[in-house]
This record gives sequence, C-alpha cells and structure tokens, in this order.
Amino acid sequence: MPHTRSAKKRMRKSREARLRNRSAKSAMKTAIKKVLAASSPEEALEAFRRATSVIDRTAKKGIIHKNTAARYKSRLARIVQNLARA
Repeated sequence: MPHTRSAKKRMRKSREARLRNRSAKSAMKTAIKKVLAASSPEEALEAFRRATSVIDRTAKKGIIHKNTAARYKSRLARIVQNLARA
C-alpha cells in the first residue's frame, strides 16, 4: 500500500489508465473478431475498415505499439483478401 501522497496519486492514476487501456484493447479485439466472423466478402471488408480504424486509434493512444498495430492490420488484410478470392 502506498504511503506518500504522490504514491497514492500514482496508484490512482495507474488504475484509471489501466481501466481505460483495457476498455480500448477490448474494443479492438471485438472489432477483430467481427472481421473473422464475417460470412460474406462485403461484410468482411466493412468490418475490416472499422477494425483498421479502431486499431489505428489504439496505437495512436500508445496502448499498443505501432508495429503491433501494423501486424494486426496486415494479418486481417490477408484474411479479407483470401475471403474475397474464395
């Protein structure tokens, strides 16, 4: 348990940030799952656009690294392309 005022504030702030980050990561994962669950190529493309936006926003806020965001988007793009070909 923190003793100093600054340590208490740091703990409070880190808890708030953790909840914010967890919420953003959860939204990102949900968007990714919607792309993977899409049945038609059109539906997948629309879900991919939304997911890309959410992933970029998450990376911009520093919740995930920009290279991690790029990797997620690349993998999703490949999945959507394969779905469009099939």
